[in-house]
Order: sequence, then structure tokens, then C-alpha cells
Amino acid sequence: MSHSEHGPNLIQITRFGFVNAYLVREDDGLTLVDTMISGSAGAIAQAVEAAGAPLRRLTVTHAHSDHVGSVDAVAERFPGIEIVFPQRDARIMAGDRSLDPGESGPELRGFRAAAFAKVKTRPARTLAPGDRLGSLEVIAAEGHTPGQVAFSDTRDGTLLCADVYATLLGPVTSAKPTLRSPIPAIATWHRPPALASARRLRALDPSRLAPGHGKVVDRPAAVMDRALATAG
Repeated sequence: MSHSEHGPNLIQITRFGFVNAYLVREDDGLTLVDTMISGSAGAIAQAVEAAGAPLRRLTVTHAHSDHVGSVDAVAERFPGIEIVFPQRDARIMAGDRSLDPGESGPELRGFRAAAFAKVKTRPARTLAPGDRLGSLEVIAAEGHTPGQVAFSDTRDGTLLCADVYATLLGPVTSAKPTLRSPIPAIATWHRPPALASARRLRALDPSRLAPGHGKVVDRPAAVMDRALATAG
């Protein structure tokens, strides 16, 4: 496990060199975004202690097991924190794999369902695009999952982009697998909205890109453009 600071408000936590969670500093403490794979609660607790501030709230970007795998353990380890999930993927996390009316993607069965995790923890509330969680604005980022969201820090333009973009083995989107970096596209639910989400996030012109997989990138316009170029 490693953790590193990026600017005054963002702390990146990485396990096994491939999956990230983030601590976001707020006036009252810390917001945790994602919990990585199962068994990560201890690493998260170490990062919280090193940050020197209390953990106040927990949210996630989407319902895949490499992002919500330690939700239950973190909730148990930090009793009393506010638990907040994205509205659409909260239902998937509760075990309901049915599609909503109007969702035109494939059904969540077979290999498409294998990446999702069911969690016992229930949120105090849910988030929809346009909502705020402290300094973080919720941005629609569907496609990789039906209800994936990103978070934009309204103070400095940092974009926690979930799996819309990855920088692990070079910049890619989740809309199209590449030989260089097939993950996270292999786990993507529906590629047309995934590509639309990548374009939507690029249009935000973030000052910093914080992906679910790979390194944090400052001034990421060129990196995002390269990723979009490989998506077609």
C-alpha cells in the first residue's frame, strides 16, 4: 500500500500498484472515495491516520468489487461516518441487477455481473448527478456501470474520474479495450455511454485527473485526448 498527496486537498491510496481510493480534505475532516478491493480497510485506516484528520464520510464511484470491496469493513472500522452511495449503483450494491426503464444496455448477467459486489452496508442517502458532497460535485459518468459517477472538486478542478479513464499502462478510456491496457474496458457494461461519458468529462477540462487505476495526472488535457483517440 502507498499513499501520496496531490495538492492541498487530495490523498491517493494505492494497493498492489493497480487500484486507487482517495481521501479528500474538507473543513470538518476527510471524505473517502472508493474502498478498493476486499481487505483494504487497514490500508485506508493507515492513510486516514497519516492525514491527521477524522474520517467523516464514505462514498463510492461505482459498484465494481475493486472499488467497493472494503465498504463493509470500513463502515465497521469507522462507526458513525456518513455513508453515501450513487443513486443508481446503490441498487446494484444491494443485490438488484435488474435494469431501469429506459436503460438500453445489456442485462447484468453472466460475465457482466461477475465484476459487481453486493455489500451489506446501506447508505444514509444517495447521490444523483448535480448533487454535492462537501466540496465534491457529482458528475454523471455512466457506461462502465449503469450508474457510475465521477466527482469534481469545486475548489481546484480536480476530477475523480472513476474508471472513465485509466492511466495504469498508458491513457485509455473504459469504452474500448486495447492490447496495452485492456482493463477497465473488459469490465464495462455498455461501451457507447462509456465513450459519451469520457467525452463529457474531457469537456470539463479538469486541472487534475484522479483515476481509479493508475497515476494522478496534473494538467491532463493531452492525456485525456490520447485516451479518446484510442477509443475511436
